[in-house]
Amino acid sequence: MGSLGMYSESGLTKKGSSRGYDVPEGVDIRGRYDEEFAKILNKEALLFVADLQRTFRNHIKYSMECRREAKRRYNEGGLPGFDPATKYIRDSEWTCAPVPPAVADRRVEITGPVERKMIINALNSGAKVFMADFEDALSPNWENLMRGQINLKDAVDGTISFHDRVRNRVYKLNDQTAKLFVRPRGWHLPEAHIFIDGEPATGCLVDFGLYFFHNHANFRRSQGQGYGPFFYLPKMEHSREAKIWNSVFERAEKMAGIERGSIRATVLIETLPAVFQMNEILYELRDHSVGLNCGRWDYIFSYVKTFQAHPDRLLPDRVLVGMTQHFMRSYSDLLIRTCHRRGVHAMGGMAAQIPIRDDPKANEVALELVRKDKLREVKAGHDGTWAAHPGLIPACMEVFTNNMGNAPNQIRSMRRDDAANLTEEDLLQRPRGVRTMEGLRLNTRVGIQYLAAWLTGAGSVPLYNLMEDAATAEISRVQNWQWLKYGVELDGDGLGVRVNKELFGRVVEEEMERIEREVGKERFKKGMYKEACKMFTRQCTAPNLDDFLTLDAYNYIVIHHPRELSKL
Repeated sequence: MGSLGMYSESGLTKKGSSRGYDVPEGVDIRGRYDEEFAKILNKEALLFVADLQRTFRNHIKYSMECRREAKRRYNEGGLPGFDPATKYIRDSEWTCAPVPPAVADRRVEITGPVERKMIINALNSGAKVFMADFEDALSPNWENLMRGQINLKDAVDGTISFHDRVRNRVYKLNDQTAKLFVRPRGWHLPEAHIFIDGEPATGCLVDFGLYFFHNHANFRRSQGQGYGPFFYLPKMEHSREAKIWNSVFERAEKMAGIERGSIRATVLIETLPAVFQMNEILYELRDHSVGLNCGRWDYIFSYVKTFQAHPDRLLPDRVLVGMTQHFMRSYSDLLIRTCHRRGVHAMGGMAAQIPIRDDPKANEVALELVRKDKLREVKAGHDGTWAAHPGLIPACMEVFTNNMGNAPNQIRSMRRDDAANLTEEDLLQRPRGVRTMEGLRLNTRVGIQYLAAWLTGAGSVPLYNLMEDAATAEISRVQNWQWLKYGVELDGDGLGVRVNKELFGRVVEEEMERIEREVGKERFKKGMYKEACKMFTRQCTAPNLDDFLTLDAYNYIVIHHPRELSKL
């Protein structure tokens, strides 16, 4: 056991405990002690997480090294594409395990952080599924992570309630609720509040392990009709990463004494390399899969990241990179065809709009945009879609129900065999459109405000009538970085200005003044806008592009207790 495990905030504790937590050998908890947290972090749960970490850490390290290797290849001019070595998987006929009845109908799914009131509202929203998020919609500080686990346990137990003292209102679950899916963090994120054998645990194994350990039995009984728990898996780049998840699921099922194939997961296709691996990802997870999802914001971010050394692949303004772009439509069509050929759900993308309460006209325009987007998805063959706000659910539900009728999904009725002819060129086609000063300003404004919120514990932030999460902040960052690196011309507003550090510095200054006006002096002073500005500016102007904004920012939200250990 690490030497830190012998101490607590109050000094020395009994051997085998870590700052008051009762921990197994080799596990050290450096987050704040709390009695409620201790129920989640009991010895048996930590043993389970430690077992997953020890079994899979070398596989994870190898996978991350493979990612770095692929990045080197792309930076030297290579392009992602279909792997000739796995052509037999793409060409042969096979299907995933049948979809469990509990999740046959997923026509509208709502997503949001694992925050108590949000969980209740989302489960009560009328959506078919609620994806509770430990990833892009959550700032992974210790309090958020642990409270999130407590909230989910209460939700699965059916006992969750929330007293809003400001409105003097108590929130409770309805009789009919959405099915719960949980999204752990991506493979790349550490959990620096929990050390196992002297190194930080893998974030997703902590999220998955604690949730599964405490909830698998109740979930299968109350929600899963004998199946479950259900998950969403983010940020994968290759089927070898799906293979690790499959092994994690098998190990968890064995530990719990439940049948193989009980756990089911939907994989987000949100990186450019993964679009060429969709068959292979489903194949690796075939006993545990319930489909793929178009994670379109992250996908745009990944396009820029993958082609960071390719000056011929610069993106236009982010508002112009929608599903009508050829490379985006091709990605969505191929995903539908792949999923339906393999017998699982093909989920559509996020409607990020939020109701505009003080302007009914603008609200109707926004809702019309949502309806149009959802109509495109359902007609293309998607089996369901995502919404960021309960206010959008009726509109989304109406579009899907009008087009799908009583059928729970379109898996059998929409084969999309026409998409079999999509090529690597279709999936990589350069996006068309202009670049503007307003695009640069919006990126800067959104990036700084999102990061300021994230540093103070909020991972899902309403900005300019859209719900922003880490994925949209990432687009803002990498696009600014790309435009600065290649000195692009802002050709969309007739100015013909080239982006350079001097121009960017001025934009940052002006946008900070605008943010201060918009949020008010008091809130601006209290918030972490200046720190966020420094961090965002540094990342946009760095010679080398950081893989993830949140990896760098993560160090600012990790708090170890105690900061200094008393010496004996």
